[in-house]
Amino acid sequence: MSIEVEHLSKTYGQQKALNKVSFKINKGEIVGFLGPNGAGKSTMMKILTSFIQSSEGSAKVSEYDVATETKKVQQIVGYLPEHNPLYLEMYVREYLDFNAGVYKVPKSRINEVIELTGLTPEAHKKIGQLSKGYRQRVGLANALLHNPEVLILDEPTTGLDPNQLVGIRQLIKSLGKEKTVFLSTHIMQEVEAMCDRVIIINKGEIVADKTLKDLRDQKQQTVVVEFDYRVEDAFLKALPKVTSVVNTHDFVYEITFSTSEDMRSHVFDFAHDNKLKILQLNQKNASLESLFRELTTD
Repeated sequence: MSIEVEHLSKTYGQQKALNKVSFKINKGEIVGFLGPNGAGKSTMMKILTSFIQSSEGSAKVSEYDVATETKKVQQIVGYLPEHNPLYLEMYVREYLDFNAGVYKVPKSRINEVIELTGLTPEAHKKIGQLSKGYRQRVGLANALLHNPEVLILDEPTTGLDPNQLVGIRQLIKSLGKEKTVFLSTHIMQEVEAMCDRVIIINKGEIVADKTLKDLRDQKQQTVVVEFDYRVEDAFLKALPKVTSVVNTHDFVYEITFSTSEDMRSHVFDFAHDNKLKILQLNQKNASLESLFRELTTD
């Protein structure tokens, strides 16, 4: 087991950031850690990197206890925090050389990570001269310097333009073939492009822990219907197995049902019984974004 978390809690004063969280991640998995702001994502990542300690419970990374074997954990973990701490007056190569000395890794590794993260054209510059996207690459290069077994990445694609995103996605995917990658992001497309599995946290508690395939195969569907005039949501909620009704615009409604049965016939019958005209009636595949909203919205 690469990461193992058992009944972990973290309290800041009266505020409980994590509440009895448990999960396991195998070697070679790329796992997306999702949740709204304040859900406890960064707190969990700081605990797993031995930056802070939990209030209760335990966590291990590659069998090392994050609370009692902190140096061992830090030797095998590469960490990119949400707010990437960099020495802006240092040159890219100088900064990586400094950290290579800290990690006691050969200087040849600097060239490897520069090339790996696409920093070659900017390596001669001061970090303060770089765009936000390239600064993010410097942080990722630093996290990879000591060739860690586990990568913990907090918002790794922040500030990257669409072209840079493709390269970093491919890099993280390739790293996941031999390393464990645990990453947080607010960008659902990033999870769908890179991850094998998703853990969703809300208010300090795990609300979903599934492979992407299992999440998509959940027994629910959304029907998009457009009527010829406005219908009160309450009437549509009377349909069987309705979990939510959203009036997206004008007279268009997205109705979510808790079943894999095709519910369009029920919507058609509803319209017929209420003398409504249907201008469009379609099924909409459930997206990770809609599932996220459902699991994290009060």
